[in-house]
Amino acid sequence: MATAAKTRMLTIGTVCGTLKDEFPDISISKIRYLEDQGLLAPRRTQGGYRLFSEDDVERLETILRLQRDEFLPLRVIRQELASPAARDRKRRRVLEAGEPELDLDQLCERAGIDARLARELEDFGLLTSRTEGGQKRYAELEADIAQACGRLAHYGIAPRHLRSFRTAADREAGLIDQVVGPALRSRNPERRRAGTEDLEALGSLAAELSQLLSWRALRRLASS
Repeated sequence: MATAAKTRMLTIGTVCGTLKDEFPDISISKIRYLEDQGLLAPRRTQGGYRLFSEDDVERLETILRLQRDEFLPLRVIRQELASPAARDRKRRRVLEAGEPELDLDQLCERAGIDARLARELEDFGLLTSRTEGGQKRYAELEADIAQACGRLAHYGIAPRHLRSFRTAADREAGLIDQVVGPALRSRNPERRRAGTEDLEALGSLAAELSQLLSWRALRRLASS
C-alpha cells in the first residue's frame, strides 16, 4: 500500500507515480477526472497546483480498489465513501492518544494557510493548542480543521462566522458525554473499553445525522 509522508504534501505527478505499481492504468487525467466528479478534494496552492495529503492518497487508493475489485460505479463509490464505515479509520486515529504534534509553521504548511489566519482561527476557538517551552504545539487533527477553515475562507467565510460550528460541536460532545462519560472515567478497564467503543459509535451516528440535516437544509436552499 502506498503511503504519503504526514509532514509533507504530494503533487499530482508524485501521487500518480507512487500508485503506478498497484494501479498501472492510473494517470494524471484520471485523478483530475475523479476530482471533477467530487470524489477527491486536494488543496490548491496560490498558483493552482494540486497538493495531496496522506488522507487524500488513502481516499484515492480506496476509490481505485472499489473500481478494480468490486466494479462499482462512481455514484456508488461516492455513497460508500460517505458511509460511517468509511470514516471508522479516521475516527479511530482521532480518538487515539499520543499522536504527533506540529508547530505553527508545520500546521500552516499542512493546512495550506498563513499564520495570520491560523491565529485568527485560534482566537475564535476553532483551533486549540498547548504550550511547551514557550512554543505552541498543535495536534494533527487541528491541521485538518485549519485546512477545512482555509477552504471556507476562499468563499469569503471568515473565522468569526464559523463559531456556530464550534458551538454545535461542543453541544454535541456534551450530549454524548452524558451517555458515555461515566464509563470513560470509570476505574474498571473493561468499562472504560466499552465506553470508548460507545463513544466511537455515537460519534459516527452523530456525524451522520449532522451531515444529513445539513444536506436537507441545503437542499431547501437550492429549491427555494
